[in-house]
Amino acid sequence: MKQPVGVILAGGLASRMGGGDKALLTLGGQTLLSRVIERLSPQVAALALNANGDPVRFAETGLPVVADTIADFPGPLAGVLAGLDWAAEQGADTLVSVAADTPFFPCDLVPRLLLASEGQEHPLVLAATKGDAQTRSKSRSGLIRHPTFGLWPVALRDDLRAALEGGLKKVVLWTEKHGGREALFPSVPFDPFFNVNTPEDLAQAEALL
Repeated sequence: MKQPVGVILAGGLASRMGGGDKALLTLGGQTLLSRVIERLSPQVAALALNANGDPVRFAETGLPVVADTIADFPGPLAGVLAGLDWAAEQGADTLVSVAADTPFFPCDLVPRLLLASEGQEHPLVLAATKGDAQTRSKSRSGLIRHPTFGLWPVALRDDLRAALEGGLKKVVLWTEKHGGREALFPSVPFDPFFNVNTPEDLAQAEALL
């Protein structure tokens, strides 16, 4: 299998932070986005940013910016689809997605997702941890799935497009339909998929840093 390409999902509305770009918030002297780029770049063959609006605000990253092609902010799957379309242009077979507001995700994210995908016709894996989370989806196995962190097959991008155009918003409904799996990551001493949604979360991230 070719090395995956990557997309950083920064297309959300950041409503709990008062709007704007969460990815450009500063944590320990660096933006959240720069920290995410540092972690993901060594793990993928190429990297793009999914964001809506004027792409000039991300010019300093040097990354290509791909916007959602499905209107009205239907959720992270729209960003995944935009990434898959870009990945197809690069000649890639698979795409790895990460969230722009999650600065501590594992440095071995990609190899562990790939390992979990062995034997799948279409590599489709979501990152998962054990524990409780009221705002995240739980699988039948009891694992907490982190749907913005996944391995996605370019071959299924048109299927995903049709599902989104049909109104699908819940990630796991689509992944389960296609035999998606989970890759389990340790959640101690803290959840590596902790994300910055509120000013309080940013303060907590500073403490974790």
